[in-house]
Amino acid sequence: MKYIKLNDGNKIPLIGFGTFQMTDSVQCEKVVLEALAAGYRLIDTAQSYFNEEAVGNAITKSQVPREELFITTKVWVDNYGYEKTIASVKESLKKLQLDYLDLVLLHQPFANYYEAYRALVFLQKQGLIKSIGVSNFYPDRIADLCLFNEEQIMPAVNQIEINPFFQQQTAISVNHKYGVIAQAWAPFAEGRNNIFDNSVLKSIADKHQKSVAQIILRWLYHQDIPFCVKSSKKERIRENLNILDFELVAEDMLAITSLNLDKSSFFDHSSVEGPELIKKLVVQRAAK
Repeated sequence: MKYIKLNDGNKIPLIGFGTFQMTDSVQCEKVVLEALAAGYRLIDTAQSYFNEEAVGNAITKSQVPREELFITTKVWVDNYGYEKTIASVKESLKKLQLDYLDLVLLHQPFANYYEAYRALVFLQKQGLIKSIGVSNFYPDRIADLCLFNEEQIMPAVNQIEINPFFQQQTAISVNHKYGVIAQAWAPFAEGRNNIFDNSVLKSIADKHQKSVAQIILRWLYHQDIPFCVKSSKKERIRENLNILDFELVAEDMLAITSLNLDKSSFFDHSSVEGPELIKKLVVQRAAK
């Protein structure tokens, strides 16, 4: 497994397994156990996924040594604020049955994220979190946080949407400027824009006798961009990990670069639609 060094000296596995939308606790636990058995060591969850307990059960049952694991969770917007963030992370630790978390991210760049970030810094100093970071922070927000947070401690990771249709070259460059590693979520754009039937990607996949999914993940791997990939199917879980026995050549990389639409496959966090949608999600999740 390849690792990327973070600005705090810790290392993050380049390949991670995500659990978004795995709300059935029995299935989530089963799938995470299969991912760990296949060789994944980074498991990504979040307070708003409502599956931290299932992930924790899988970690406990897997018998993989804790020091080999890299566990990420994310603080939901409704838990922002200094005291609320601290309490929520401690609750996440309890649900995950862990003594510490390898990475905790602020899930969205809205509401009182400054106080929430201060709380993460405190928890990191207490040893309850190894690395801290953010998610979905567009270039202006990541620059704002890096330049003006009181502790002057840079986020180690910014988890953002990165896929062939939304390659985020400017965002990655801005993050790197401040020493922040950009980690990709939705590398397959959740199947949108018929990504698995894209003629360019299929041509490259046929040439290497690999799947389109494997081509996309190898494209990220070549750029040293850590990513989280998700599947509930055992064969796909293993397939997505099997990307180390081939290499993309320059013409492959150039062809994939040509697919960039420079537009989110979901929604633009920097538009008015962004905070309005997240507010709706906050209300919906609070009802649960």
